[in-house]
Formats: sequence, C-alpha cells, structure tokens
Amino acid sequence: MNRYLTLAEVREKLGNRSRSAIYEDLNAGRLPKPLKLGGKLYWPEGELDEHLRDLRENAGA
Repeated sequence: MNRYLTLAEVREKLGNRSRSAIYEDLNAGRLPKPLKLGGKLYWPEGELDEHLRDLRENAGA
C-alpha cells in the first residue's frame, strides 16, 4: 500500500526546503505532480522516492 505525503512531509524529506522552492521544483519538473484532494496536495511516497532516486542517478551521469 502506498503512503501519501503532505507538503510538510515532502518539505521535511527534502531537507526542509521552503514551500516556494517546492513549487519551483514542481514547475521545473524536478518533482512529480501531486494529487489534489480537498484543496490539499499529496504525493505518493513511492513515486516521490523513485523520482528523487532517478534525479540522483542522472545527476551523476
């Protein structure tokens, strides 16, 4: 079962990046698009982890 992260949890996972930096990352495609439920954003944790892992691997190439 996939866990869904809130914006606060994503910020923490990314080293306490600011809210505006998270939105800049979204616009630049550096983060996967979240799901919007009831006016809040949620990221599937597995999808976020996979996306971040791919970014790290591609940065080293």
